[in-house]
Amino acid sequence: MSRLSRFALTFLSIAGSALAADETASTPRTSKAVSTEITDLLERFVNWLHHFCPDIDDGLFHWLACGIIIIAAILLRHIITDIIFNRLKKLASKAESTLDDKLFPAMEAPVAALIMVAGIFAAISVLQLPPRTDLLVTEAAKVCVLAVVLWGAIRGGGAVLDHLEEISHQRQMTVATFMPLIKKTLMVFAIICGVLMIADSLGLKVGVFLTSLGIGGLAFALAAQDTIANLFGSLVVVLDQPFRVGDVVKIGAQVGTVEDIGLRSTKIRLVDRSVAIMPNKMVASEAVVNLSRVTERRVEQNIALPYDTSPAQMEAILAEIRELIRKEAEINQDSVVVAFHNIGVSSLEILVAYMTVGPDFMAQLRLKERLNLAFMRAVTARGLSFALPAQSLHLPGPVLDKLADRK
Repeated sequence: MSRLSRFALTFLSIAGSALAADETASTPRTSKAVSTEITDLLERFVNWLHHFCPDIDDGLFHWLACGIIIIAAILLRHIITDIIFNRLKKLASKAESTLDDKLFPAMEAPVAALIMVAGIFAAISVLQLPPRTDLLVTEAAKVCVLAVVLWGAIRGGGAVLDHLEEISHQRQMTVATFMPLIKKTLMVFAIICGVLMIADSLGLKVGVFLTSLGIGGLAFALAAQDTIANLFGSLVVVLDQPFRVGDVVKIGAQVGTVEDIGLRSTKIRLVDRSVAIMPNKMVASEAVVNLSRVTERRVEQNIALPYDTSPAQMEAILAEIRELIRKEAEINQDSVVVAFHNIGVSSLEILVAYMTVGPDFMAQLRLKERLNLAFMRAVTARGLSFALPAQSLHLPGPVLDKLADRK
């Protein structure tokens, strides 16, 4: 039989074994059975190679096959990293999204390591080692493969989270403040899950550990209720985004600029330049007024005129105040209210109300100052004055006589 015929028979035998493995994929198999199948396939591959050099001793040829597999793994690693990944990175640099620019470099090293780990343990498995040593090699292979897969998952997930953090910073989202913590938390969670998977693959009793961990977590939750409440409060701030760093807010009785949003508390710089540190559970439960997001600012004030103001003078001053307000482009004319609304205890009261266009507080103050000066000029020009709080006391004649006698 020619070498080509032997190669064909060997290839058909390996392919038949692979098809048989696919047919039984739906049935549960233990890791030992999978390892045995892989070892059998490698052994058939070595036997096929041995047909090309039948004069070489079988034991020596297994060592040669070990070297060939390692060289093949090295070549495959170079092909994937130097050719495939380089082309993928060039294509990623032309794309609009920056996610692939971070993802491909992050996954290059884990993929190369996975190829080398698989190649090294495949090479060792063809050496026909003693059963005890072979079992140790198999367990070590499980640990190494799971560790490399976990490493790749952490690097890939980190690249995705870095991309999300970049987007959140560009859009000035509140969650950007928490992205480093979210990244660390997910990384720790992934490491714990990976360690538990590795321990389970080694036959350790993971269930007992998880049970004790659950009891300890319950005790910790009871002992740290306030801390957990603050963490949930920070989560509410992230999801609802009632304010961002730099916004002027009113939370309860406190008014100031948000300087920092942390896991436990939020720091607000008050008007007197002091810093109020408010627990996030309080921030989540209090009514939050974001003064930086107002679209218009309302001005409402009373102008008090004395009782000796005549009706004609009142009508004239009302018309002039309306005219002064209409001249201002910074006022929403649909919101203007000027009315003689009350005959008070000591004055005749005119209500003046309007909305300023835009949220700028300093611009509102300048406008209000300008209008108040105009109101003063209008009142003075008509020979009027602003009323002072005053009361008249009327006493009967006998009382006045007694007071006069005492003098």
